Amino acid sequence: MKKTSFKIRKMDCPAEEALIRARLEGLKEIRHLDFDLAQRQLTVYHDGEITPIVKALAGLHLGESLLQSEESGKEDFAEHADQKKLLLTVLAINFVFFLIEMGSGLLSRSMGLVADSLDMLADSFVYGISLLAVGRSLVRKKRIARLAGYFQLLLALSGFAEVLRRFFLSEAPPDFQTMITVSLLALLANAYSLYLMQKSKSKEEAHMQASLIFTSNDIVINLGVIAAGLLVYALGSAWPDLIIGLLVFIVVIWGALQILKLGR
Repeated sequence: MKKTSFKIRKMDCPAEEALIRARLEGLKEIRHLDFDLAQRQLTVYHDGEITPIVKALAGLHLGESLLQSEESGKEDFAEHADQKKLLLTVLAINFVFFLIEMGSGLLSRSMGLVADSLDMLADSFVYGISLLAVGRSLVRKKRIARLAGYFQLLLALSGFAEVLRRFFLSEAPPDFQTMITVSLLALLANAYSLYLMQKSKSKEEAHMQASLIFTSNDIVINLGVIAAGLLVYALGSAWPDLIIGLLVFIVVIWGALQILKLGR
């Protein structure tokens, strides 16, 4: 694998970065792109010859010039190791809370917790396939983002149908204390996961953006389940729990559609 650096005189804002990504992401030779807008430099990690990349950049007319090209050392991919460590951490957090929320949701008869647990399971799957994307080509990363979006969409539509079914059954109010306590713990866990991902230097890549969207959705969902628990207590009815369950899957569907946009 090689590491090639370019000076791009007209690259001074995210618009030029996006233009360059759009032009280069279809090249199978490319493994990773690093942008330094302040210095107007682009570093390309790639296989094979640099000629196709040079031609693609020349077509943009951004004043590119080749600085150097050399073999890439292991230290260049320390960032990939950091990505894997981060994704393993958030995967573990989400899978543990899937088990906790599913168990407590079934015991407390809370559809909100069950829905949130399924969302956590979907996120665990997303982080797992995101691990497969680390160090891969940009095209592969976008394909993985699309796979995550389709999986989340399928899961959300299935859950949406289950909530609608429960609306027509006679449901006893769930245990609001369990709803609030478990959701507060999940909220803290998701906030910590989001903090870790926001610190990542690779958060602009498609598969990492997918993970950020999923975790942001989780925080909204946790707050919704807490509010539903309070309403269950105040009204003595199961309806707030069923409504939040319905809304959870609407949020998940929206998140899935955003992921599919990233994968274009």
